[in-house]
Amino acid sequence: MSESHQQPALARCPGCEEPPASGDLYCGACGYDLSAVPARPDDRPTLAITVPPAVPPAPAPSPAAAVPPTAPHAPDAPTPPAPAVQWPAASETDSSDVPVPVHRATDLPGTDSGGKPLPATPGAHHDDPPTTPPVRHDDRAVVAEPATTAVPPDASGDFALAAPDPRTAEPTPTPAAGTKVCVACRSGRVDPDGYCENCGHAQPRERDHMEQELGSVAAVSDRGLRHHRNEDSFAVSSTALPDGSPAVVAIVCDGVSSASRPDEASAAAASAANEALLESLPRGTHPQQAMHEAIVAASEAVNALAQDPPGSAEHEAHRHQNAPACTLVGAIMAGGLLVVGWVGDSRVYWVPDDRTGPPARLTEDDSWAAQMVAAGLMNEAEAYADERAHAITGWLGADSYELEPHTASFKPDRPGLVVVCTDGLWNYAESAEEMAAAVPPEAHRRPLHGAQVLVGHALDGGGHDNVTVALLPFAVEPQGAGSACTTV
Repeated sequence: MSESHQQPALARCPGCEEPPASGDLYCGACGYDLSAVPARPDDRPTLAITVPPAVPPAPAPSPAAAVPPTAPHAPDAPTPPAPAVQWPAASETDSSDVPVPVHRATDLPGTDSGGKPLPATPGAHHDDPPTTPPVRHDDRAVVAEPATTAVPPDASGDFALAAPDPRTAEPTPTPAAGTKVCVACRSGRVDPDGYCENCGHAQPRERDHMEQELGSVAAVSDRGLRHHRNEDSFAVSSTALPDGSPAVVAIVCDGVSSASRPDEASAAAASAANEALLESLPRGTHPQQAMHEAIVAASEAVNALAQDPPGSAEHEAHRHQNAPACTLVGAIMAGGLLVVGWVGDSRVYWVPDDRTGPPARLTEDDSWAAQMVAAGLMNEAEAYADERAHAITGWLGADSYELEPHTASFKPDRPGLVVVCTDGLWNYAESAEEMAAAVPPEAHRRPLHGAQVLVGHALDGGGHDNVTVALLPFAVEPQGAGSACTTV
């Protein structure tokens, strides 16, 4: 309803501040019109709107009681109905950007569409703490609704579907002790094929990423970003020559993906070559001859994989056309010599500690591109741009045409780093200068860290192949220019 305001009595004249006489319309001192009322101030007191308590509403007051005693009122005049209250729109969040509390229908008494009172939930109080802990969702606490075991049908006869409560779900049984557990769901058992029996997630293999550091030699191998398994392998070791001086060995093998069981071939070759060197070097065999014999031993180990495994099927009559195969490259540091040996397209690079000196590649690929360059049919840029560039012409395996181990002996006159790697690395640092730029400056002091950095360089470049690299720091006192080199 509208409001009626009375003229307030003036204590002093607004013009001269003299007190006027009672009932004067004009000031007796200055003649000011006392009937002019000052403008009403704009600001008004704010009244707090409180939520009424949850009690039955009190009886409505009589119309006479609702009228202020100072307002004129005709006793017999009907009282006009009060207009609807214009409530402000509710805010979705409070001042702290947290969702405002949501009241359920049973929190406050009310009536349904038929005007009947809604039944109150027995024993429910607003001050009672929630019976379920808060659940984090988007950094805001949301009280989880308790699950119901039975949902009554609505008026249409349809049943409302309730989501299962994860707190009441039966936990997945824990596998027995000693059983390999899935890395994804942490509960399923891993079958012999490497997949979880619960969620089907493929498990990472032990060879997906390997690292080893042994004294001054270190190696890292990684599956890469595109292959489903790591078909590379390596072996690093150290022994002593007959005079007691140390000998350090690094062998790196790359399985041929188009062959069967390439991962087994690379592992067998690396292990056989390493064992052969650890047997021949302490006997006093020259390192270059020892490397040649190690490559032959590795070839025999890979050839043995082509033999019939136990229980093989008879229909594999043409298995030798796809026999297990791999490449091999190795390096030996012994007696002031650096001996390298290889079959295939894995490489050895020399990176001097003094980066002002020139780096060098110490091996020649057994590949289609290398043959084109050697025959003078193409230059190196044209050959390696061809799609047949990485087709290898030499490998270890039962279906290789003829085993031709390559060995070379060097005597460096300055300290440097020997990089032994597969094409998974040198594809992203092909020239000696590019490889030297990728090698971190402190790699000769921290070979494992340097190998990790080089593997990361290949992965950052795309990681299209398995990546394996071994680093051997070669320490020598400067003895003038020149070096001896013998290649077989």
